[in-house]
Amino acid sequence: MFNLILFGPPGSGKGTQSEKLIEKFGLKHLSTGDLLRGEIAAQTALGLEAKKLMDQGQLVPDEVVVGMIRSALENNPQAKGFLFDGFPRTKEQSVALDKLLSEKSAAINVVLALDVTEDELIKRLLNRGLTSGRTDDVNEEIIKNRIAEYHKKTSAVADHYKQFDKVVHVKGEGSVDDIFGALSGEIEKRNN
Repeated sequence: MFNLILFGPPGSGKGTQSEKLIEKFGLKHLSTGDLLRGEIAAQTALGLEAKKLMDQGQLVPDEVVVGMIRSALENNPQAKGFLFDGFPRTKEQSVALDKLLSEKSAAINVVLALDVTEDELIKRLLNRGLTSGRTDDVNEEIIKNRIAEYHKKTSAVADHYKQFDKVVHVKGEGSVDDIFGALSGEIEKRNN
């Protein structure tokens, strides 16, 4: 089983690259947002608990999110591996994910971090804002705050995996195909 975490600030092309990586390597996409919506729609115990907290404006606690990840792993025993998107977001979540995967005799194989300059991110997001209808993509100050928040939150996760020499920075500027080639090359080096 090959497991990877794909990091990238807003506008880095993470969504585009995730789709291509999932298709090429046969990975299962695990997005915590999608999992939450799925558990809520299915009215599972975890989903009902998450919905109650979200309706009160509270964050969903790590135990609930980790429980959903556990369910997703157990419900996909045939998966060749998983691409984690939006999780883990804290060192505590990283440790919980490592523990969960070790119970399945698996681990995170690599953390791929898309590096894009702030100027390029702002340009991409403002362009996306022209057509996406997303209000958070049209204001440069909001975009800068989102990028800063991303860096603040993910640095702890990157630091956790750096100690195991699992973090690889990939240049996230250039053509979609060039970036995909670089990401694929990093996966192929580790996926024997």
